[in-house]
Amino acid sequence: MPNFELIRDLVKLRQGFLPFLVQAWKEKGDLFSMSFGSRKMVFAVHPDDVKYITAGIPTIYNKEHTYDVPRKYLLGNGLVTSNGELWKRQRRLMAPFFTPTNIQSFIGIMIHETQTLAERWTTLATKSEPVEILDEMMLVAAHIILKTMFSSEKDVALEVGASIDYLLDAMTKRSTLPFRIPDVIPTPGNRKYIREKQRVRNYIDTLIQERRQLPEAQWPDDMLARLMKAEENEQHMSEAQIVDECITIFTAGHETTARTMTFTWYALSRNPAVEAKLHHEIDTVLGDQPLTMELMKQMPYALQVIKETLRLYPAAPIYTRDAVVDDQIGSLKISKGTAVMLSPFLTHRHPDFWDDPETFDPDRWLPEAEKARHPFAYHPFAAGQRVCIGNNFSLLESHIMLTMLARHFAPRLSPADHVAQLEIGGTLHSKNGMPMVIVPRKTAQIPDAQIKATPLPVA
Repeated sequence: MPNFELIRDLVKLRQGFLPFLVQAWKEKGDLFSMSFGSRKMVFAVHPDDVKYITAGIPTIYNKEHTYDVPRKYLLGNGLVTSNGELWKRQRRLMAPFFTPTNIQSFIGIMIHETQTLAERWTTLATKSEPVEILDEMMLVAAHIILKTMFSSEKDVALEVGASIDYLLDAMTKRSTLPFRIPDVIPTPGNRKYIREKQRVRNYIDTLIQERRQLPEAQWPDDMLARLMKAEENEQHMSEAQIVDECITIFTAGHETTARTMTFTWYALSRNPAVEAKLHHEIDTVLGDQPLTMELMKQMPYALQVIKETLRLYPAAPIYTRDAVVDDQIGSLKISKGTAVMLSPFLTHRHPDFWDDPETFDPDRWLPEAEKARHPFAYHPFAAGQRVCIGNNFSLLESHIMLTMLARHFAPRLSPADHVAQLEIGGTLHSKNGMPMVIVPRKTAQIPDAQIKATPLPVA
């Protein structure tokens, strides 16, 4: 007899996975399982379950088979994909690099690259032609991460960045295709994949060898140098591990920030009251002064805007943990090997934890409101032991971009009634793009009224 429930679910999936997921949550509740052929997945939305899965006993849930494709095709055994003692050691070695204090050493790079983009926007503003705002944000985020990692001004660094972007796209496709052509078959796609992967690894290997020929005192203070110097019990990372970590940091460190900033401009263009309050803070605190860390501390509303963007439009709208052993949550039995899906996109919209969850409201991030909230109701950078190590870097980078660019510009959607069609493709993206016109603030027209955030994308 046909499985009519499976057939119905597959038909709904044609609308897109995100609309399908939202509808399933509405119908099935905060904890539910679904089967797609022989593959079973569990979806956990409630903050209590997020806490149990991510911050509970790590021998119950971890990153196992679900991460095989990222391991094989791009990230190797970098911090995102490694497990066990290797992961623990790498986390201990790398955590000091990403403390709020240590990442401040990269502020100069972030400010310089954002200023370069501002100069580009000054030219774009004279043309009044729409641009894809994601491309603009990708450009500056890639420049920042490449310079903080490699201190490189060479064009080849950007070529390597483009190669990693290609590999990321190839990895995503390999993760979702029901059938993959074996890697050993020399198709054009497989040959290009091998060529781009080798280019990236050769570039990083060459940098490592060039530095090893110099005294450490002459090494630039960038992320690569910190990885090369890191040691525990007089043991350093292997060169293969350093390459894996470099690729992981680049992959995780630029696309997510670029998408966060893309949705920030989207939200501001649709919420004039929020935009006006942000502009007032920037004008009052920053004015025409050069941006400094001390001035940034006096602009908390800008950071609240970023946090609210991450709530409604988390760059990683879903992530996975694998059941290492048989388990049970509530009445739901979870077999060993089951992929457990956690969705910040859904948890951040849970009406039991967020008043009027579809409204873009940065005041949710006032200290008293944030303190009173369930600590696992918000997890844009994942949660628990494996929370993203680069979260402070991303927040600082986004804070700088927003304050510096919003000081002079007010990007506007083109057309003005453009509504993003949200979908998951590894990260959260808009299927119909994000076309915007770069408008100087002094000439920007204010929309008529605040518009609700993009509704849950349910057909």
